[in-house]
Amino acid sequence: MAKCCEDPTEPRKIDPRELLREQEHYGNLLRDFFTGDPEKLMLKELNGANTYLRELAALRAHYPAVRQYAITMLEKESITILERIVDKEPGTETGILAQKRVDELTG
Repeated sequence: MAKCCEDPTEPRKIDPRELLREQEHYGNLLRDFFTGDPEKLMLKELNGANTYLRELAALRAHYPAVRQYAITMLEKESITILERIVDKEPGTETGILAQKRVDELTG
């Protein structure tokens, strides 16, 4: 009996090259985190981050530059997050930037 389809109960087979690539990326990330500037590293990683991580950075990142950069990267589906920032931080630089982004996305 030949195997024609993938069995959903079997774990997915990982290509060894893919595993090595991810291990190298993780190692480089840790090296940069411990030896470099964490703020610059976060800014760099934000470019490849998904929407959830960008929203999280906009809400909670320690560095104001990271929060502000994340706010500028948010799209229309993140308007509720931007509005939360505006409500929590009215009059601050971050709150003003979030309001500008809301206006850009809705206007």
